Amino acid sequence: MKLLIKGGRVIDPASNRDEIADVAIAAGRILAIGKLPADFAPNRTVEAGGCIVAPGLVDLALRLREPGHEHEGMLESEMAAAVAGGVTSLVCPPDTDPVLDEPGLVEMLKYRAEKLHQARVFPVGALTRGLQGEILTEMAELTESGCVAFGQADVALVNTQVLQRALQYASTYGYTVWLRPNDHYLGQGVAASGALATRLGLSGVPVAAETIALHTLFDLMRATGARVHLCRLSSAAGVALVRAAKDEGLPVTCDVSINSLHLTDNDIGYFDSRMRLNPPLRQQADREALREGLADGTIDALVSDHTPVDEDAKMLPFAEAEPGATGVELLLSLALKWGQESGVGLTRALGVLTSEPARVLGNALGTLQASAGQLVVGGVADVCVFDPQADWTVQPEALRSQGKHTPFAGYELPARVRCTIVGGQIAYQQD
Repeated sequence: MKLLIKGGRVIDPASNRDEIADVAIAAGRILAIGKLPADFAPNRTVEAGGCIVAPGLVDLALRLREPGHEHEGMLESEMAAAVAGGVTSLVCPPDTDPVLDEPGLVEMLKYRAEKLHQARVFPVGALTRGLQGEILTEMAELTESGCVAFGQADVALVNTQVLQRALQYASTYGYTVWLRPNDHYLGQGVAASGALATRLGLSGVPVAAETIALHTLFDLMRATGARVHLCRLSSAAGVALVRAAKDEGLPVTCDVSINSLHLTDNDIGYFDSRMRLNPPLRQQADREALREGLADGTIDALVSDHTPVDEDAKMLPFAEAEPGATGVELLLSLALKWGQESGVGLTRALGVLTSEPARVLGNALGTLQASAGQLVVGGVADVCVFDPQADWTVQPEALRSQGKHTPFAGYELPARVRCTIVGGQIAYQQD
C-alpha cells in the first residue's frame, strides 16, 4: 500500500527535523520526506494540514491484561486504545495471569497481537518463575520467543542473592533487567508517607522504600556490570541517586509515569480511589524533581503506566481498591502539557515518547532498532499524526480502553491524534 501524508509539520526528535513536508510511504517503509519521487502514486492520502507528523509513540509500560482476560476481549480493546493514543510500539510487563514465564505464553501473546494488525508488542519476561523471587526463569528461551527484557513488574524481589544471580546471568548474555525500585518491607503501604497519609489514616510508603532499593541495585550493578532499566521513579531522592549513577557511568536508564509527572498526594482528596496508584503519588517537591529530571535527561522516558482496572475493583475503600489507572490514550496530551508548562518545547516532549524509549530498548528491537521512534527515509513507517490545536476534555466513558478509571477525568488537555500508521498501514483514523 502506498500512502501520502500531505502538508503536515514533520517533527523528528532524533534528527531535530522540524519542517513542513509531505511524507511518502510504500511497502511499510518511509519512501521520502519532502521531495517525492516523480512516479509516486498513492493509494490513499492523509491530509495533515495544521497537524504534526511525528514518529509513532513507544510506550514502555502498558498492561494488556492478557493472558488472563481473553474472555473479556481485553487484548482487542487495549490495543485499540493504544493506536488511538498514537502508540505504535508498546512494552507489556510480565504480571499477567498466568505470568509470562514460559515461552509458549509469550509466543501466544505475540501471535494474537500480530493478528490484530495494530501496535507492535514487546513483552518483558518474568525474571523469576511466577514472579515469586526464588527460581530464575529460562531467559534464553524467553528471549527466543520474543521477550525484550526481564523484570518483576510491581513485585519486589526480596532475596538479594537471587537478584545478584539474576543480574550476573543477564550481564553474561547481554539482557537488560527492568525493575521498579521498591523495598519489599517498606513498600507495602497504600499512599506516600507524609502529612496527608497521616491525616487520612492510610499506611505510608516512605521515600526510603525507593532509595534503599536503588542503593542495593547500584551496588549489584557495580559488581555484575548488568544493564538495568528502572521503572517509574517517584521521588526527588530517587532522581538524585539516578543522576549520580549516570554520572558515574553505570549502564542505567529509567522512566516516569504520567501520573507522577502531573499529580501529587494532595489529589487523593477525600479517599479518591482513582488516585490509588503504584508507585504512590508523592509530594510537590518530588513532582518538581521528576519534571526537572525528565527535562534534563536524567529520566529517559515518559510512560502511560496503563493499567485497566474494572469497576468492582476500584469502587472500594481507598486502601482496598486495586491500584492502577487507564492512561495510554492520554499519554501524548499529557506529555505536551508537561512540555508547555515546563518550557522544554515540543521536540523534547515528543522525544521522551519516541526516540528516547526506543533507545532504552536498544538492540532488543532487532531490525527495528535503526528506525523505531524515528522518521527515517528507508526506515519503518510507524507514524503518529496529531492536531496540536485540538483541545479536549477527558471523558472516561469515551475512552476505548475497558478500564474507565483515570485520575485525569475532567481535565482539559491539548492535542488529539488524527491518524496512527503502523508498518505503513493505517491502524487508527479519527472519524
